[in-house]
Amino acid sequence: MDGFGDEAEITRRCANHHPSVWGDHFLAYANLLGANECEKKKHEDLKEEVRKLLVMAPSKSLQKLELINTIQLLGVSYHFEHDIEESLSEIYNGYEEWIGESHDLHVVALSFRLLRQQGYYVSSYAFRKFIDEQGSYKEALASDVQRLLSLYEAAQLRVDDEEILDEAINFTTTHLKLILPNLGDPLATQVSNALKFPINNIIVRVGMRKYISFYQEDKSHNEMLLNFAKLDFNILQRLHKRELCDITRWWKESEIAQALPFARDRVVELYFWSLGVYFEPQYSVARKILTKVLCFCSIMDDTYDTYGTLDELTLLTAAIESWDNDASEQLPPYMKVSYRALVQVYNETEKELENLGNKMTFRVKYSINEMKKLLRAYFQEAKWYHGKDVPTMEQYIKNGIPSSTYLLLATTSWLGMGDVATKDAFDWMSNEPTILVASSIIARLLNDLVTHEIEVERGDVASGIECYMNEYGATKEEAYMEIRKIIENNWKVLNRGCLKPTTVPRVLLMPVLNLTRVAEFFYKDEDAYTFSKNNLKDIISMVLIDPIKA
Repeated sequence: MDGFGDEAEITRRCANHHPSVWGDHFLAYANLLGANECEKKKHEDLKEEVRKLLVMAPSKSLQKLELINTIQLLGVSYHFEHDIEESLSEIYNGYEEWIGESHDLHVVALSFRLLRQQGYYVSSYAFRKFIDEQGSYKEALASDVQRLLSLYEAAQLRVDDEEILDEAINFTTTHLKLILPNLGDPLATQVSNALKFPINNIIVRVGMRKYISFYQEDKSHNEMLLNFAKLDFNILQRLHKRELCDITRWWKESEIAQALPFARDRVVELYFWSLGVYFEPQYSVARKILTKVLCFCSIMDDTYDTYGTLDELTLLTAAIESWDNDASEQLPPYMKVSYRALVQVYNETEKELENLGNKMTFRVKYSINEMKKLLRAYFQEAKWYHGKDVPTMEQYIKNGIPSSTYLLLATTSWLGMGDVATKDAFDWMSNEPTILVASSIIARLLNDLVTHEIEVERGDVASGIECYMNEYGATKEEAYMEIRKIIENNWKVLNRGCLKPTTVPRVLLMPVLNLTRVAEFFYKDEDAYTFSKNNLKDIISMVLIDPIKA
């Protein structure tokens, strides 16, 4: 076989991944229509009604804050970005005075969170009035669930050196857990969801789908706003179904899954990953590009991690470095398939961007460079594994930044984002800014926390947990605690990096933040990507298959 001897002689590791849980399901949406004229008109009318509601709400009022918050949680704020920015900018300009007068924890916490989410740096000093002489939050606050939740959510936007917010997280988490068994629904579900996925950490589309259900149960809900959110969700869901139909067809026609049976077949889950980065209709092309590149991250991960021999991986890494179709001649047959398909995806992406405007094709090179960086990092891990080496924590993290895939994914997420992604922005991104490094470290270590046990059983390359235990003589529990602390600190760095003034427009930072949210989601309590037939299947059905009943 092309000078590689008989396949049977090579002992290969195999992870025995379960097959796709979706099969051809999404091919059924090929003829799915978008919104009809009647729905379009209803959507436009309701949108105008919501805008009026937003504009008419008194400025610098709790009513305005709660309306903005509800619009954001219902996932329809992308229709009102200008109005929301104007309202919050006005609140920011009079923030010190307004908040100085308020002794309502809910008002202080909600305004703080909404402004920080919008990129405005407001001081956490406002929370001092809720602290007692001992420096702890006043116990009287512990009995009010709504205020505890507001403080808990606000504290998630903390940056470095904000002990008052570190304390807020400890205080609210402890008390919310204590109260939880005594709560009835829908509040109990809302609290347990928040403890697992705070607003700042959740995939927007998942958060909104769940919030619509809570909001509906709330007796004080605004019926018109609820109807608009449901209609908007369903119209967008149809677009997402059609995109996923196209992606599924591409995947089937490529026959990659048949040619590489050792690799995880997770095209639907990877589209869902892209949807976590951006769900808005204008990013349709961007989602398709990102999903295809994600497919190759997954294939290459399985090739380097388990299936490929070190000799084969040496050849594959060299071929990728040269990025030349002829380089594939040296590769074993199964690697030829993935290598040629990878190069082809980038060629097709270049053509697609050419159609959008010839100024955009320069972007593809940035993504290719990051793909090379990723495979160098995978190759380093393979060398550690085959050499039975356990790197130091510093070496592991340094290599883990590219091996997290997030340098590549963040760069690739910009390819279809239009004129806002300039050459200067790509240059900034390629220099690995702090915010991107923080996101990569979070993704790498979250993955390590949930895959550690399985990887030890399988004899895989040492993860961050092993490296820490080995270097510091720590127990597994100590290592887990330390890794969680590193993740927490990098969230603070990420939060700081999203605050104004930013080097690139904030719209370009959102994919970096959203990628981090996707990592939090996929690696919360298990490796939901690898074992996607568990809880993830239900969430994907909820977001991508079942429309919301009107």
